[in-house]
Amino acid sequence: MASTESIEYWRWTESRWTNPDLDWKDANIITAGIDVGSVSTQAVVMVDGKLYCYSNMRTGSDSPDSANRAIDWALKDTGLTLDKIEYSVGTGYGRVNVPFANRALTEIACHARGANFMYGPSIRTVLDMGGQDCKAIRCDHRGKVTAFLMNDKCAAGTGRGMEVFADLLQVHINDVGQMSLVDDEPEPVSSTCVVFAKSEAVGLLRKGWSKERVLAAYCGAMAHRVVTLLERLGVENDFAITGGIAKNIGVVSRIEKELTITAPEPTVDPQLAGAIGGALFGKALAEKARKKTA
Repeated sequence: MASTESIEYWRWTESRWTNPDLDWKDANIITAGIDVGSVSTQAVVMVDGKLYCYSNMRTGSDSPDSANRAIDWALKDTGLTLDKIEYSVGTGYGRVNVPFANRALTEIACHARGANFMYGPSIRTVLDMGGQDCKAIRCDHRGKVTAFLMNDKCAAGTGRGMEVFADLLQVHINDVGQMSLVDDEPEPVSSTCVVFAKSEAVGLLRKGWSKERVLAAYCGAMAHRVVTLLERLGVENDFAITGGIAKNIGVVSRIEKELTITAPEPTVDPQLAGAIGGALFGKALAEKARKKTA
């Protein structure tokens, strides 16, 4: 039996998918978006603006290698090769290091465009909860950014901070959100520094707090921190959440409660929003290039 020390509680589930209802050979235009984040990397391939395949995996120590591995995994067993993709856009933390990208665009622009695709043109406020930062974004009916704010650079209140807590409490990260709902709202722990938050959590465990109560405190603190960011920007309906933390019901439900707003359920993995936006920008840029050469 494996010891608890060997279990990687932080390791979320990587995934890939191919749309069985689409054939890339029938496509007029094929584009890709590669979102190389600080924690995760997503590769999305779209045919004529429709989601064809994707991969979602852990970012390695080398951004170009992470981008190559992500697109290779997305294309696995499809028969589609990189040279048949007309336009690729890199985004995210490592966007300038995607070796096959035709262009690099900010994750703010790509998440807004991706949220527009995922949730519909009524979305006006997007919260992107990433691996090492959070972004509050306002956009129009086309998914074009009209205003944004970012949090201070710290792992607390982000996906990486949640990974640290999962390891500390020896709770699998996929279970954190649901477990945090078991307890009522306790006094929150620090959401401004992950080192302080860890120290507080250890102290609370020694006082006899259950893991569920500590997780409730941390999820509550994360939610309050991003709500403060959103309120500084100004929240306009409709409101949606992207990024890995969007899959944590403990944080999402507390954000919704503070804002008295219900975010729509994602139609695809919310971690894909940036890469989807990149692929959609790629389609528009490829069509523009075609017109110039026609």
